[in-house]
Amino acid sequence: MSIPLRDKLASSLESTVSSTLEALSRGQVIDRLWAKDHRLWKPDPKEITDRLGWLTLQGQMRQQIENLQRCVAAAKDMNIKDVVLLGMGGSSLGPEVLRTSFGPQKGSPRLWVLDSTVPGWVRQVTRAITPARTFVLVASKSGGTIEVMSLFAHFWNLVSKAQGNHGGNQFVAITDPGTGLEKMARDCGFGQIFSNPADIGGRYSVLSLFGLVPAALLGLDVPRLLDRAAGMAERCRAHTAIESNPGAYLGAAMGSLAKIGRDKVTVIASPPLATFGLWVEQLLAESTGKEGTGLIPVAQEPVLAPTAYGADRFFVYLRLKGEKNNALDREVQALAKAQHPVLQFDLRDRYDLGAEFFRWEFATAIAGHILGIHPFDQPNVQESKDNTNRVLGIFQATGRLPEQASSHPKQAAQDLSGHLQPGAYVSLLAYTTPSRSFERAVQRLRKVLMSRHHVATTFGYGPRYLHSTGQLHKGGPNTGIFLELVDRMAPDVAIPGKPFSFGTLAQAQAAGDLESLRTHHRHAIRIQLGPNQATTVNALAAALAPARPLRRRAATKKGRRRISRR
Repeated sequence: MSIPLRDKLASSLESTVSSTLEALSRGQVIDRLWAKDHRLWKPDPKEITDRLGWLTLQGQMRQQIENLQRCVAAAKDMNIKDVVLLGMGGSSLGPEVLRTSFGPQKGSPRLWVLDSTVPGWVRQVTRAITPARTFVLVASKSGGTIEVMSLFAHFWNLVSKAQGNHGGNQFVAITDPGTGLEKMARDCGFGQIFSNPADIGGRYSVLSLFGLVPAALLGLDVPRLLDRAAGMAERCRAHTAIESNPGAYLGAAMGSLAKIGRDKVTVIASPPLATFGLWVEQLLAESTGKEGTGLIPVAQEPVLAPTAYGADRFFVYLRLKGEKNNALDREVQALAKAQHPVLQFDLRDRYDLGAEFFRWEFATAIAGHILGIHPFDQPNVQESKDNTNRVLGIFQATGRLPEQASSHPKQAAQDLSGHLQPGAYVSLLAYTTPSRSFERAVQRLRKVLMSRHHVATTFGYGPRYLHSTGQLHKGGPNTGIFLELVDRMAPDVAIPGKPFSFGTLAQAQAAGDLESLRTHHRHAIRIQLGPNQATTVNALAAALAPARPLRRRAATKKGRRRISRR
């Protein structure tokens, strides 16, 4: 099956991709990838050969359909109205895409994805549910993630105190075999324990039980989702011309364009698919952001005129059939007309997300080969975790967190302006509770940075981003400027059985990551958010965008007055 023309670049850069595809063909890279040949990336097979289970996952997951159906039936028997997923990174971002793209189907519960230790976010979800009518999914590949275990303690306590609760039967574990979470789930009498194949890395796990358990509870047609993924896998395996391989083509485009400076992979999507970029962020950033290189994914950025973008961009447009795409179509066509490299992928319906998940996983493995890095490890992620533990140790010993120097918006704007060079990107890292006003303010700030300074912008909530783009921030190219926006964490929420609260944990994570960034000589600025978070962000945007046109008009009027006096 050949790829439609719109799935190929219509720019002068097509020759760059074509030559890369020819090299992949000569090196038999596709066959070697399917044979799980670790030498495509590194000579040492450690942590490569045991991380390629995602290639052939669809058949294994079909064998889990009955278990998934039992879980759904148990939820119905208990009249479950809400499902709260406690997870981080690969355990949460895929389910978040499914949650926002599909929403709950008729007769199925709502899904809440909680991947934050910020107390306001914890309170927000807690208030939205009826504890005795809630399923809690505890999802962790390692089985010991501090955020997940802290959130579990909170919800276990909440459910246990609720009148009419079903105890451990309201809890479901999703983890690898033999983890501490698996043992704890047995000891606590969890209703169901899903043991995921161990040969799948977290960011490649959306089509495994980590994604399918939430999908089933949402009421999605899981076999249909798997069928779409299997169809894409077959196209990525077929012995046809390599330019007709959808995953190989995207991987070759990302890898080869990054090597000539177009490393900002910017995802544009039809509104129902807007969160797909958040999943892509982790996949690309954590897989390729190491050894001083990497792809810099850009998600949910405002789409502006072509002149707002530098020569470091590569755009991918996911277009969902039947949606209101007219405005996006015009904007994407303008980008292509201005000779920016653009790929467009057409989705027939939301279930084509299954195909896209696989396409991007395959493409990331190919791009990793082109860039010469190991796409299945995350060597720098542990640093921030270690720093967090050290900061928490100081708190437990002294009763207070270390002082953190913060900049005012005007100071931060001056600091930022001095570092906004071509090819740079600004990463906004927010430790706060999501709100429409705050996110609108962030979008305004991103527009200012793009239109006035022509830099790429990324935005992530902490501590979520630590398990997503955090690897890229420390291990990727040193072109990032990091702006940490930290909430006051008040009122706080206690963590049952812990000597610190959620607010203290979030503050420690922010401090630990800031230290890690600076250790790697990254330019990082911290701003303390005030009582109105949006006001602080708007002040920063205003400081970065002085009213220059008004001054020109004033000067022109003054000049006219002088002329009239003569």
